Amino acid sequence: MGNPKVFLTIPRQEAGYRPIHDRISDYSEVEQTLNSRDRKLQASRCMDCGVPFCHWACPLGNKQPEFQDALYKGKWEEAYKILNETNDFPEFTGRICPALCEKSCVLKLSMDSPVTIRENEAAIAEAAFREGYIKPRNIERNGRKVAIIGAGPAGLAAANQLNGKGYTVTVFDKNEAPGGLLRYGIPNFKLHKPIIDRRIRVMEEEGIHFKMNNDVDVRQLPEGFDAYCICTGAPTARDLPVPGRELKGIHPALDMLAQQNRILAGMTFPKEQLVTAKGKKVLIIGGGDTGSDCIGTSNRQGAASVTQIEIMPQPPVGQNPATPWPQFPVVLKTTSSH
Repeated sequence: MGNPKVFLTIPRQEAGYRPIHDRISDYSEVEQTLNSRDRKLQASRCMDCGVPFCHWACPLGNKQPEFQDALYKGKWEEAYKILNETNDFPEFTGRICPALCEKSCVLKLSMDSPVTIRENEAAIAEAAFREGYIKPRNIERNGRKVAIIGAGPAGLAAANQLNGKGYTVTVFDKNEAPGGLLRYGIPNFKLHKPIIDRRIRVMEEEGIHFKMNNDVDVRQLPEGFDAYCICTGAPTARDLPVPGRELKGIHPALDMLAQQNRILAGMTFPKEQLVTAKGKKVLIIGGGDTGSDCIGTSNRQGAASVTQIEIMPQPPVGQNPATPWPQFPVVLKTTSSH
């Protein structure tokens, strides 16, 4: 690390969102990017703590201090290699991860200005693709075949890991393209779909086979494989058994989100099948990330008004004594929906 006290003179700087009137009129990614110099300055704010709570908080066990140090020194390829040791797809998590690491950063506790770990991660991944650091691996095969059912995040990660160990991997999925909820759940304004396509091309060049439009019945698995990995996710909505549920105009979130993403990919739907908020007064039930995605989609579709309701009480703003540092704070927040 450089000066361990540099955080006192260099403030946290986020890339921020595009202007509101620009971003609500299209489905392009809402987040902007910093230039390389500013990004390295942000990495320099990392104190390389003796006990890195950022590492503790990360479900993947990412080595945040190590890749921050490499980024600060301008060693972009080394930074990517460190990141890739624990993270198969940092270009995804760098965009959509809730950044548990930042909420556990010591600078979050002491100054409420943690290191911009998530944005730094995304910048490293983009540099790796741009500079050609990400190349198809030459893998020695072990003679065994694995079928993976489901091409969502879990299926893609399993495929990538098993392929790296020498297994010949075939991924089956009922949808027309890989990605699962990355492609058909998360709106384009949070995750641009060519980002997924770019990674899939690398995986295919490494020898992973994708069989799409293939709805596999677990009672009749495809033959010819030594092992099977079921990665079908949880696509079934949690319904509300309440009076009036059978009325028209009431839809699970994924019906709306998946259809909108497919429309942006070029698919067309009959008018009577469209799930659109255009010109309508929209009520969204649920205050989590999925509800937020529905707000953003409704805004962009041209809803007359959008109201969101949530069964839980409104959480505190800023800090919550019930979830103290270094836990992930349950607090009121706004997102790219707005």
